[in-house]
Amino acid sequence: MDKISAEEMRNEVGTEGETVKESAVESHPYAFHVSGPRNVSSPNWRDLINSSWRKDANYKRTVMACFIQAVYLLELDRQENRTEQNALAPKWWIPFKYKLVETLKDERDGSIFGAILEWDRSAALADFVLIRPSGAPRAVLALRGTLLKSPTMRRDIEDDLRFLAWESLKGSVRFSGVLKALKAIVEKFGSNNVCIAGHSLGAGFALQVGKALAKEGIYVEAHLFNPPSVSLAMSFRNIGEKAGFAWKRIKSMLPSKLNSQISCEEGGSTSFRVGPKQWVPHLYINNSDYICCSYTDADGAPNDQAANKENAKPTNCQAAAKLFLSSKGKQKFLEAHGLEQWWSDNLELQMAISNSKLISQQLKSLYTLPAAQVTPVKR
Repeated sequence: MDKISAEEMRNEVGTEGETVKESAVESHPYAFHVSGPRNVSSPNWRDLINSSWRKDANYKRTVMACFIQAVYLLELDRQENRTEQNALAPKWWIPFKYKLVETLKDERDGSIFGAILEWDRSAALADFVLIRPSGAPRAVLALRGTLLKSPTMRRDIEDDLRFLAWESLKGSVRFSGVLKALKAIVEKFGSNNVCIAGHSLGAGFALQVGKALAKEGIYVEAHLFNPPSVSLAMSFRNIGEKAGFAWKRIKSMLPSKLNSQISCEEGGSTSFRVGPKQWVPHLYINNSDYICCSYTDADGAPNDQAANKENAKPTNCQAAAKLFLSSKGKQKFLEAHGLEQWWSDNLELQMAISNSKLISQQLKSLYTLPAAQVTPVKR
């Protein structure tokens, strides 16, 4: 029997090790071909004529959810020291002809919480896609939610508690990082060519950063999956509303002269302004998810639309959002809050343009004027 040299043995073991490693990646539960969407193909020449991006709302929703999943996996790849050869994340953007150009890292622990993906012209040309399909954004800023893994869990939960306490994420270092990144790609490509997308805590950041830009008159398309809606601030506000309702009942029982005097002293704090354009984010909600289900609480009668009318517009100047409601019935929390449901083949959605109570509260400042700017009505 021939003798095998030590170097040959090392090479053989190394080859076997690489094979085992590749096999582990291929069978990983987060591998794209294992848990990713089944019925989504890469863009091809047909998209030049009939763009799935513009005409198929399900396609865009699926791609945005996959990009967010890629951000979760970028952080997991970092934690588990994966290399370019065995990384899980790239498979979640490559099929859609996008490339990673920047990662957003938390300066406190180095964790990846966001990523900027741009249309990959070279990859598209390799598949004979000569131009970017109509409706496909030039760049997408994707933000992950809470990741319950020890290297980043502490910072994620700090921001979760920040929202729970104050219903605001502006004090987080991540907020300033996301705002800076979004402004940079808007300046580079224009607001009409940019999308921001987030899941859970990431959707909270996307909503508040998108709102900050909307206040400057910059409207960026936003896709928010399971955005947080539960906070102590909201609870206190609901108590205040009940107190306000009781006060109105008391006022109605006061003598007419005194009631009139009180009304003049209180005055109107805000007045709706009518503008030619509104910022209307896309919210993807599951009623079995107690973190985001408050977005479905109606603020007056919703303006129901057919699910395929993706380009429908609000009919008034009040704050509104496109709410996409999962209609699968009652589910367990982890399934209802999960990101995977939004690219599922059996997903059933109901779509309505709704002035929900919560979205009206959060976006009201975009469409109201402070009391100092309201012209008093002469009587």
